[in-house]
Amino acid sequence: MATAELAGKHLVLGMTGGIACYKIAELTRLLTKAGATVQVVMTEAATQFITPVTMQALSGRPVYTSQWDARVPNNMAHIDLSREADAIVIAPASTDFLAKLAHGMADDLLSTLCVARDCPLLVVPAMNRQMWQNPATQRNVTQLRADGIEVLGPDSGPQACGEVGDGRMLEAAATYEAIASFFSPKILSGRRVLLTAGPTFEPLDPVRGITNRSSGKMGFALARAAQQAGAEVHLIAGPVALETPWGVFRQDVQTAQQMHDAVMRSVADADIFIGVAAVADWRVDHASEHKIKKTAERALPTFTFVENPDILAAVAKLPHPPFAVGFAAESGDLEVHGEEKRARKNVPLLIGNLGPLTFGLDDNEVILFEAGGATKLPRADKQTLARALIVEIARRLPDTSLIR
Repeated sequence: MATAELAGKHLVLGMTGGIACYKIAELTRLLTKAGATVQVVMTEAATQFITPVTMQALSGRPVYTSQWDARVPNNMAHIDLSREADAIVIAPASTDFLAKLAHGMADDLLSTLCVARDCPLLVVPAMNRQMWQNPATQRNVTQLRADGIEVLGPDSGPQACGEVGDGRMLEAAATYEAIASFFSPKILSGRRVLLTAGPTFEPLDPVRGITNRSSGKMGFALARAAQQAGAEVHLIAGPVALETPWGVFRQDVQTAQQMHDAVMRSVADADIFIGVAAVADWRVDHASEHKIKKTAERALPTFTFVENPDILAAVAKLPHPPFAVGFAAESGDLEVHGEEKRARKNVPLLIGNLGPLTFGLDDNEVILFEAGGATKLPRADKQTLARALIVEIARRLPDTSLIR
C-alpha cells in the first residue's frame, strides 16, 4: 500500500450482521492508514458481533446505528451521512441486506441511507455457501450489478459454519485493494498488460543456482498500478515472496528460458509489454543432474555458460509488437547505458535505475529514456512511482495499440 493513496476520500462503511464483522476492524485500520476518513454505520445485527465502541476507536468518529439519532441536528442521518461520502461500502453485506438493496427497501438507517444516496455503492458479500448459491440471492446480485452497484467478491474457502465454498467475505487486505482500485482513474481501461517481475534462477545442480538480488517489488507495484488503472494484467513472476496484487493473473516461473517461453506464448494478446524482471544473461550449459559434492580429492568444478534469450528484444522484434517498455538496472553511468540499451533493443521507452542501490528497498528513483531524450522522475516509494510510471506509459500509447 502506498502512503495516503486514499487521502481526501470520505467513506461511509456500513456493517450488517455476520461473523465477518471481525474483518472490518482491520479494514477500517487499512482505510484510515491510507488517508481516508471512515464513518461507520451499523445495523442492530452488526452490533451483536462487534461493538460500536470498537469501531469508533478504530475510525476516530462516532458510530451511527439508529435512524432516530438525535446527534444529527435535523434528525436526518440517512440524508446527511451520504451527502459527505465519496462512496458507501457495505461490508460485510448479508443475504438479507442484499435483498433489501435489490428491492429498494428502507427500514433502518443503513438501508435508508443507501436508497437516499447520491454516491457510488460497493457491497462485499459474506454468507454461508448455500445462502450465496440460493437462486434468490443470485437474482438479487444480478439486479444489484444491473443497478450499477459494485459487488466485491465473495471469496471461496472455509466458513465459520464449518462448511467450505463460495460466500466467504474477502479478507480485509483484498477488500482494501478492491476499494483503492475502484477510486483509481481508469487510464488503461480495455488494455491488456503483460509484465515480468523479479529475478530468474539458473540451476547449477538440483540445489544450487545463479540468481540476483531483485525483490520483485517494482514489478509487482507496476502490476498493481496497471490493474488499478483498468488494465487486464498478466504477471509472469520469477521466484519472489510477494503477494499477488488484487485482480492480477499471476504465472510463476524460475529460469530465463521459462520466462521467455511464457512471454512468447502470451504476448500476441498484449497491448503493452513491461519487462521489469532482472533476467539472468547466462545459464550453465549442462546443469548437473545430482548435487555437486565437495570433497578433499575433487578439483573445483568448472562450468560452461551459454547466453539466455533476450526477452525484451524478442518482443520488440515481433511483426506486430505491443508497446514495449524495458527496465535497465545499472551500477553506474546510467544516462549512457540506459539510452544505449533502449536504442539497441529498439523499444520506445526504457526505464533505468541504479539497481544495486535499490534492490529490495521500498523506494526508487528512475530515468525514462526515449528517442526524444531522457526524463528523471523524483524519488518516491515504489507504489507511488509505479502509478506515475503507468501515467507516463499511458500518455505515450499510440491510438492504434488496441488494434491487435
